Amino acid sequence: MKPLEDVRIIAVEQYGAGPFGSVHLADLGAEVIKIEEPRSGGDVGRYVPPYGEGEDSLFFETFNRNKRSLSLDLSTDAGRRVFEDLVRVSDVVYSNLRGDVPAKIGITYDALKHLNPAIVCCSLTGFGMTGPRSAEPGYDYVLQGLAGWMDLTGEPGGPPTKSGLSLVDYSGGFVAAISLLAGLHAARRDGTGMDCDVSLYDTAIGLLTYPAVWHLNAGFSPARTRHSAHPSLVPFQAFQAADGWFIVGCAKEKFWTRLATVVGHPEWARPDSGYGTFADRAANKDTLLPLLEDIFAQRTVDAWLTELYAASIPCGPINNVEQAMHEDHTRARGLRITTEHPRFGTVEQLASPVRVGTQPSQYRRAPLRNEDFDLVTRQIAGYDDTTLEELRAGGAFGDAAEPAETAAGEAEAASR
Repeated sequence: MKPLEDVRIIAVEQYGAGPFGSVHLADLGAEVIKIEEPRSGGDVGRYVPPYGEGEDSLFFETFNRNKRSLSLDLSTDAGRRVFEDLVRVSDVVYSNLRGDVPAKIGITYDALKHLNPAIVCCSLTGFGMTGPRSAEPGYDYVLQGLAGWMDLTGEPGGPPTKSGLSLVDYSGGFVAAISLLAGLHAARRDGTGMDCDVSLYDTAIGLLTYPAVWHLNAGFSPARTRHSAHPSLVPFQAFQAADGWFIVGCAKEKFWTRLATVVGHPEWARPDSGYGTFADRAANKDTLLPLLEDIFAQRTVDAWLTELYAASIPCGPINNVEQAMHEDHTRARGLRITTEHPRFGTVEQLASPVRVGTQPSQYRRAPLRNEDFDLVTRQIAGYDDTTLEELRAGGAFGDAAEPAETAAGEAEAASR
């Protein structure tokens, strides 16, 4: 069995952060039943441009492989009935909504424990379920600014800069997955579930790590550094060669001793050189770094990396995305995988970095909207035809309650 093959998760999720957290659990074998609101067309991620058609997008494929989809209107009594029946036979209710919404729509532990005392309710919200900002929507860009990240990022004197990736969203997804698994472990041990109140804000503040601790205890004021330099280790930054950029990092004194030899100045490693220790190099970085920059500018990136690798000095090229995808190590680690899609054909994806044991992961494309209607309603919930007709009449499934084969057939026809 896969590590999480005995786990069933009801996911009231959309867009990026929430689905990013649960996709790794699905890759590990968890049965993730994605609840999609039928009146709005389901997860907004289905419609993110530019690479999409109809209700399918490569954005959605990225975050939703190995999951199941059910169109369900939780605002109706019939939809709520279906949801509660699924709670009875599931382990986790997972969501990423605004902080005040889980309580309002009744997906917290207090609202569900009478159905399943061991249910774990993991809510990933922008600002958490308490505090003055709990009712505010939280987006990665906003959080990067609010938590101080953008003030730290970029060149000195330049404008505040966000990360090139939505790292608050993705880190929040990982934190939610960890919290969910911890809650599930405790629930299976003790027989009692709980709420997991996870927020993007908490995640972003937590990731400030040692600069924040330095500030709180020693008054340290973080500042941007030239060429992405480490705030205290010199040299540890980007350098420009004759044909591009690369990173060199001397995180230990032995690396500096080796680097000094590689650049033709072994005397720089002597105690009396002014550069012999971490403290010396930090104090004299304004003279040392220009010397290193002049030396590195004389040769190509490949020429320098060849020597630096040979000397076992931490270093690497600054790749673009295309180069990163074609790195030998990317392929060797099995990080490029494929799935088959009725609209897009063969879709190349990135494997989950989460690895447990030696069993190879298996990947299935993201579901079409409501594709798993029959599986969820008949096999998991155990409804018969009469009950399903009653639920349809009550608006449980909106206008999208099509059997899996119908939805898949339409997508296949549209791709021809």
